[in-house]
Amino acid sequence: MAYSANSIGGKMAQILDGKALSSRIRNELASRVEALSERGVVPRLDVLVAADDPSSITYVNMKQQWADKIGIVGESWQVTADTTQDWLIDKLGELNADPGVHGVLLQHPLPRHLDEAAALEALGPGKDVDGISPQSLGRLLTGAKGFRCATPLGMMRLLDEYGLQCEGKHAVVIGRSVILGKPAALMLLERNATVTICHSRTQGLQDICRAADLLVAAVGRAEMVTGNWIKPGAIVLDAGYNRVEGRSGDVGDVEVSSASEAAGWISPVPGGVGPMTVTMLLSNVVDAAETAPSN
Repeated sequence: MAYSANSIGGKMAQILDGKALSSRIRNELASRVEALSERGVVPRLDVLVAADDPSSITYVNMKQQWADKIGIVGESWQVTADTTQDWLIDKLGELNADPGVHGVLLQHPLPRHLDEAAALEALGPGKDVDGISPQSLGRLLTGAKGFRCATPLGMMRLLDEYGLQCEGKHAVVIGRSVILGKPAALMLLERNATVTICHSRTQGLQDICRAADLLVAAVGRAEMVTGNWIKPGAIVLDAGYNRVEGRSGDVGDVEVSSASEAAGWISPVPGGVGPMTVTMLLSNVVDAAETAPSN
């Protein structure tokens, strides 16, 4: 499905079409992978995922299907209730040491008996193509080179595609997770936006959001942000994916019909930020393969 400008209540909100952009980027990645294969390099992404988490399994399967189409290979390692912390750390060490593995994805969440923070520490920045290890986040904070978190990186790529500038604008991020809200704020700051980070307990949240030239909704509450939260003409990036009882499909953190009457630009759910997340993860893998020392 191709998105175009919405007309609701006589006003226009341009759709930020992540589905179409993601498809085009994946075609470009396939060409880069083909060029790598001519040099004898096959990009590889290995994944560790909780076997008892259906959502994670579904998400990883989708990533692997897209990777297969591009030409990225890899193996999926299922983490179960019987998996020990020692095995997990040893496996990460093994993958880190393997020059044929260009990226490692530690799919969140892991089973509760495992120390996920310690696992991310063990993964380190070299093959952390999801950009969520403490070392990777530290590199983002200091402006050093490294892999950037896939979801906010996809947001930045969407802004670039539509020629939307951040410099000098007031950006508001609702959400403070280390895999989305915080890195999104840092990436916007890198682009010279003035950034306010909010969350579900922020007092006067609606008024703060209404002052935003660019609003990122990443709080994990279905349709919390409505049209009267949005400054007329603002850019709205919806990173929420929520299940609502009695409704089919996912909904975002933004109530799209009312928000589209106020916003100048808006990303839909589905078809906005979501496809870009997977694509930017795969883009990081191809980047890693192109720059690997063994090449």
